[in-house]
Amino acid sequence: MFVAEFEGEMYTSGIMHKDKFVVKGLDGSRSLKGRISVSGAKNAALQAFAFSLLFRDTLRIENVPDIEDTKLIIALLQSLKVRIDRIADHTFDVTPPNKLGSEMSHELSRRMRASVVLTGPILARTGRVIFPHPGGCVIGNRPIDVFLNAYKKMGANCKESAENYNIKAYNSKLSGTDIFLRVPSVTGTQTIMMAAILAKGKTVIKNAALEPETEHFANFLNDCGAKISGAGTSGITIIGDGLLIADGKSYVVPPDRVEAGSFLILAALAGKDVLIENCDPSHIEALTESLKDSGVNMEIKQGSIRIKSTDKIYKAVEIKTHEYPGFPTDLQAPMVVFLTQAVGESLVFETIFEGRLNYTEQLTRMGADIKMWDTHRVTTKGPTKLHGKELESPDIRAGLAFLLAGIIAKGESVIHNAYYIDRGYENIEKRLLALGVQIQRITE
Repeated sequence: MFVAEFEGEMYTSGIMHKDKFVVKGLDGSRSLKGRISVSGAKNAALQAFAFSLLFRDTLRIENVPDIEDTKLIIALLQSLKVRIDRIADHTFDVTPPNKLGSEMSHELSRRMRASVVLTGPILARTGRVIFPHPGGCVIGNRPIDVFLNAYKKMGANCKESAENYNIKAYNSKLSGTDIFLRVPSVTGTQTIMMAAILAKGKTVIKNAALEPETEHFANFLNDCGAKISGAGTSGITIIGDGLLIADGKSYVVPPDRVEAGSFLILAALAGKDVLIENCDPSHIEALTESLKDSGVNMEIKQGSIRIKSTDKIYKAVEIKTHEYPGFPTDLQAPMVVFLTQAVGESLVFETIFEGRLNYTEQLTRMGADIKMWDTHRVTTKGPTKLHGKELESPDIRAGLAFLLAGIIAKGESVIHNAYYIDRGYENIEKRLLALGVQIQRITE
């Protein structure tokens, strides 16, 4: 266990708590009312803590979500002798040491796959990085060869053992090169970008991920001295030019589009009049268009989406997950819950992660009519009445989907492993209570 300390206040990370949620279902009624604000993006916040290692001075990060994953990465950085001060709620100052550690904590790294984003800046800054195979949610095979292949092309020697990966740059310095990504991995794209900022020469990333968070942080890093062009397109060029300087500038984490999409699906299922605030609707168009095709009426404005209930019956739509700007894999599980209430048969094709549909077996226990054809495809027939059950959250997104299912079901549902949901959603029960959801957290 590691402990994060901020001005005398202690945050513990590395402990998987055993809290559970108890939800009293609405039995299909659309009665939720109120406003719900979207927090800072989980993945963008983790990237920000990672790219803080590229600075020679203190970097302030604002709008950081108060979730388990940010606590984990803070603890990881502190184990590497990085100073982190909490300035206010959701605001942190991060100051890298003169001599940064190179070996990442096995205990913490194994709890969160996103810990791999630290490997690029650590390797580029210190010339070496040692880390275990990153852990996290159980959602199928998630290889890290995209990172290892990139580091090798940049001149690093990669040794793998049963315990860890030991990567060392030639003469302690990475070299720029052309890197073609086998798949447009968002984490791979961003981690290689960070490494390239401190590498010698020019790096070109081809088939790069298009996620808006990449362009967002690239623009900020350019303001701090980086030389990045093409972020937000499939071809990104980085000219290595040494450590960056914040000089008092703050990075503000953008709103979480997955959280916004999750709340939008909840509002479509159970909302009487729900306003989702502090979001960017342009970042979830794949979802909003699918919901519109299904018959959901929504009022979309800059920074917000509002749903008012009608007696309209939703119809089935087909979903195929894809890298941005396609339908997000992280919204696939909540969307399957939505489709259990739509008329007709829907095909859901998960193209990103093998095994990510395994959670659907739990929804069938609640009464959903879902048939799994293989590890990537299920069909859902609806509408079906769901009944409350005891469920085990297998990962962040399926855990949230189980909460949604419990909210619309008849009777009481118990969702175990609240820890997984806490990894991606800040104070979820308090925010749902404000909308009228009858939910209680119980610590076991």
